[in-house]
Amino acid sequence: MTETTDNIQQQSGQQTMNLKQYLTHKVFNVVSDIIAESGQQAYVIGGYVRDILLARKSKDIDIVVVGSGIELATAVHKVFKGSRLSVFKSFGTAMVKLRDTEVEFVGARRESYQHDSRKPIVEDGTLEDDQNRRDFTINALAIDLRKEYYGELVDPFGGLYDLDDLIIRTPLEPGITFSDDPLRMMRAIRFATQLGFDIEPETFDGIVRMASRIEIISMERITDELNKIMLSPVPSLGIKLLEKSGLLPYILPEIQALKGVDRVGQRGHKDNFYHSLQVLDTVSQKSDNLWLRWAALLHDIGKPKTKRYEEKQGWTFHNHNFVGMKMVSAIFRRLKLPLGQELKYVEKLVELHMRPIVLSEDEVTDSAVRRLLFEAGDDVEDLMCLCESDITSKNEDKVQRFLRNFKIVRRKMKEIEEKDHIRNFQPPVSGEEIMSMFNLSPSPMVGILKNALKDAVLDGIIHNDYDEAVAFLINLAKEHDMQPTKKYEQQG
Repeated sequence: MTETTDNIQQQSGQQTMNLKQYLTHKVFNVVSDIIAESGQQAYVIGGYVRDILLARKSKDIDIVVVGSGIELATAVHKVFKGSRLSVFKSFGTAMVKLRDTEVEFVGARRESYQHDSRKPIVEDGTLEDDQNRRDFTINALAIDLRKEYYGELVDPFGGLYDLDDLIIRTPLEPGITFSDDPLRMMRAIRFATQLGFDIEPETFDGIVRMASRIEIISMERITDELNKIMLSPVPSLGIKLLEKSGLLPYILPEIQALKGVDRVGQRGHKDNFYHSLQVLDTVSQKSDNLWLRWAALLHDIGKPKTKRYEEKQGWTFHNHNFVGMKMVSAIFRRLKLPLGQELKYVEKLVELHMRPIVLSEDEVTDSAVRRLLFEAGDDVEDLMCLCESDITSKNEDKVQRFLRNFKIVRRKMKEIEEKDHIRNFQPPVSGEEIMSMFNLSPSPMVGILKNALKDAVLDGIIHNDYDEAVAFLINLAKEHDMQPTKKYEQQG
């Protein structure tokens, strides 16, 4: 129980509970003055009230008005000089952006979805109607802004007690709440994950019964909730709830496919679903980078397609990193995730996540480290974070051996980077200069020479140096009966 909820619970025998001491932002007094003149009703509602009671910081304020939210927002905007007003007539809402916060105004309404529609049917309503349509009891809490009731808590569903008990519960029968907006099933899991709450059994059973309804919700809205789960302190809690509720196959079937263990005789493999979640949590303890967390979740998605049983080796997953990398793009497209640098980053980490582990098992050669630095580029530290998190063996001696060897890999990386500047390097001689050097037109031979030069640098045959590179190319070209142009003939 937080100190705030504890103090309020002590007032539970009183007829009303007053929270005006928490309404410190100037906007609340401004709204109270405006509605006193107009005779309207207005209430702070939802997440801002919940976060007051949980002693959490919140910058976004939602105000529900019995009447026109747009008119009240316009009046507030006029009071705050320098504020910005955004009006969304089709939704009956308006946003006032102040220097330190955003205040959304909406008219109280009833809202429902038809069975096969993603768009709600919206009608004007009362405060009670508006609270009834809220997703959970902890988000249906409201604070009155009328002068005569200023600061009084309006809690028709016992949301205060659910906050105290750390419970996510729908205000109405779960079937009604989730039918009105099936995204609320995702939101239940997201709030449980973010806040460390439990989902009340009847509410969770409602999610299980209605899981297939998630298909009518746009993927953008689903992914927004999914990303919030991924950014939670322990994101595996949310992924496990998605799986247990039956939502995961509709959203991330590739992760669902990781679950389970196959056996031949006494030989089985690890459950890659729970392994992936352990890696995700370990990465999340080290980094709040959303895309590194996505790479952690997806790093083994190629395993179901590559799983084979071999008599001598047991269960194998050959090339699962490459197969998994090829799957990432389809997942990002389906989830409407960014298809630019974020996609390339996750693809790169999924493809390369086995490389440092292989290095740590074998002798760490300079050549192998150069290639790792070259291919990982500026993302090499994130790659190492992922790979170190990927060591989840129950054999502690094995874990410690891997981690010791990773330290050797890191030391080698530092030494080679300081000496050879390999990270993100470009060959000292470009393809255009190779054509000029040997009077070549664009052809496969240009690629052959350029790749040979790159390999020579990465293998340590020559340094990452222009003069050495030119000399290497001239000598190599002679093997193909090519002579340099006059400008370069003295450098061979």
